[in-house]
Amino acid sequence: MPGLLGKKIGMTSVFSADGKNIPCTVIEAGPCVVTQVKTVEKDGYRAVQLGFQEKTEKHTNKAEQGHFGKAGVAPQRHLVEFKDFGDEIKCGDVITSELFEADEFVDVVGTSKGKGFQGVVKRHGFSGVGGASHGQHNRLRAPGSLGASSWPARVFKGMHMAGRTGGERVTIENLQVIKVIPEHHLVLVKGSVPGAKGSIVIIYK
Repeated sequence: MPGLLGKKIGMTSVFSADGKNIPCTVIEAGPCVVTQVKTVEKDGYRAVQLGFQEKTEKHTNKAEQGHFGKAGVAPQRHLVEFKDFGDEIKCGDVITSELFEADEFVDVVGTSKGKGFQGVVKRHGFSGVGGASHGQHNRLRAPGSLGASSWPARVFKGMHMAGRTGGERVTIENLQVIKVIPEHHLVLVKGSVPGAKGSIVIIYK
């Protein structure tokens, strides 16, 4: 399997063999259950669908109940597809954190924290207009000019302006796996991963 679904637990730090203190993110990786195996003949492409975190039938609609019932698994709260998998995978298989090993590198995909409507200094790193002196009033954190006035007499698309920040899909590449605790389904990766505590992440080998 090329990856797993997981939940960000939080951050901690561990000591390496040479005594260095390493900041780590703790991720509950799996267990994930295979809910569907897609084939080229039936679906047009090869993929395996994994489910994470069981939910009750009360919170499962009829279409989902039929989908999970066909696979013979309990209803799952989160679903994601992976490609480039082996031929030995079948519906109902359970994939755990034992998929990962210490010292290997992974990519982690998550949704960054939403920060609401922000100005250009926080959102894009602008330095502001001019300085705080020379009689300037309330222009320190302003964006400055947005373009020409006569032609094209409009603001170009993609102009860096104030707006909603965060809440986007972010991928952090090449994070080192420091430790795997399979009995608790935990994976410790070096550094930080996007998202708040309790948010869902995807870990790719």
